Amino acid sequence: MTLTATDDFDRLYRDHHSWLERWLRSRLGDLTDAEDLAQDTFLRVIRSSRQKDGLREPRKFLVTVAKGLTVDLFRRRSLERQYLEALASMPEQQWPSEEERAVTLQTLMELDAMLAGLGSRLREAFFLSLLEGKSYQQIAEILGISLRTVKNDMAKAMEHCCLYRLEQAL
Repeated sequence: MTLTATDDFDRLYRDHHSWLERWLRSRLGDLTDAEDLAQDTFLRVIRSSRQKDGLREPRKFLVTVAKGLTVDLFRRRSLERQYLEALASMPEQQWPSEEERAVTLQTLMELDAMLAGLGSRLREAFFLSLLEGKSYQQIAEILGISLRTVKNDMAKAMEHCCLYRLEQAL
């Protein structure tokens, strides 16, 4: 009898789901987060091409995926907390609607994910240019790098953002 990818996944889930959930709960201290992240981990594995090829060390792979999702969870919560703190500093009549807040938070999380792939110097140059309106010459002086390096960094940052958006669209 030949096993299909579905059979392989079913076995992986049966053999390791409870273990992964316990592992996550021991690190997070929260059953609900552990359950959610375990499910998200297996969803990510379903979408992964590595799952279809079989895994030599399934628990190691599951932990790697789960750790990445845990980092994403904490980043998302941190962004949400910062956004809500910024809202709290505004007069209540200026607060956006619930729908606008949800859209803004989603956009912030997408931007954070996109910019997380940039190195720190590229990210700083990018912010100085786009958010603070600094010229490339000013950025070079602030960062202590050559004008040519700033131009290269900005080109890399723009390319990274375009490729990220393209990947997300596919």
